[in-house]
Amino acid sequence: MRPSFFHHLHPPTIPAAQARWRHTLGAGGTAVFLLLILGVTGILEMFYYVPSPDEAALSVQTITYHVPFGGFVRNLHFWSAQALIVVAALHLLRVIFTAAYKSPRRFNYLLGLGLFVLAILLDFTGYILRWDVDICWPLTTGTNLLKTIPLIGGFLFRLAIGGGEACQTALTRFYTWHLFGLAIPIVVLGVWHIFRVRRDGGIAAPPANLFLRRARVPRNELVRREVLTMFAVGIPLILLAALVPAPIAPAMTGAPSPTDEARAPWFFLWVQEMLKWGDPFIFGVLIPLGILAVLALVPYVFPQPADQDIGRWFPKSNRLAQSVVALIGLFILILTLANR
Repeated sequence: MRPSFFHHLHPPTIPAAQARWRHTLGAGGTAVFLLLILGVTGILEMFYYVPSPDEAALSVQTITYHVPFGGFVRNLHFWSAQALIVVAALHLLRVIFTAAYKSPRRFNYLLGLGLFVLAILLDFTGYILRWDVDICWPLTTGTNLLKTIPLIGGFLFRLAIGGGEACQTALTRFYTWHLFGLAIPIVVLGVWHIFRVRRDGGIAAPPANLFLRRARVPRNELVRREVLTMFAVGIPLILLAALVPAPIAPAMTGAPSPTDEARAPWFFLWVQEMLKWGDPFIFGVLIPLGILAVLALVPYVFPQPADQDIGRWFPKSNRLAQSVVALIGLFILILTLANR
């Protein structure tokens, strides 16, 4: 009898070193939990959301103020999406700062990086679906950056919004991207990523002493820890959703026209700040893609960490990769704070 996917994720026992929270931060499992919340709350919102320029913002207001528990569901969906980006970023940093990307985990590192990008794009498209006055920057300036790409910019722009201007076609296209073009790939790649974790030998952990090498964590204990993590994440999220409403603004009337006060989503504030420096292709496309390329090349170009350092925090053998990624993170953080 073939084992189920649950048993693939939860073998009879795993090494105790791989179950230690201080090595993993629980970020991978937390990201999966957040995706489940997003899936459930997103489906509930679909019953009332209307992807039409004339009715989208009104349907969001209906969900928020008139549907029983609609405001709570929308808040939970919003805050789970923001938490997913933060948790995915922490997961990526944990992998780099513990040298957990060394072969045979290099390909799975790329899968994880791809999932991080998809999570950002999923949040970006969901942000636009509100279709209120606060989405002018991502809908205009954000998408117009595609036009600056040589040769294929016009094609990418039409692929993204489905036409030459922000209209019914654009909203329908973003709705389709959000539900199918991004949500389905993130589920497929997520399952593949989890499968590769087990196939590549489990979670990277530092070499253990003799006692820890013999110690094993049984399946029931692993599930218990996962449930506790869900409660530790879910309870604050529920409180946040109950107390802090998701952003909402008046409906957008006419064609969107961003003003100087228009703000990008918080995860793109650093890009918006760079656009003040000069050429939009260089500062809005080339530099972000360059940063993504550097992150993708970490397992392939930078010096490989020593075997005894895999799973250890801040090992000496991959200090160069740590330094470069830390500088990138500091650069993004400073620009984000400068644009607040």
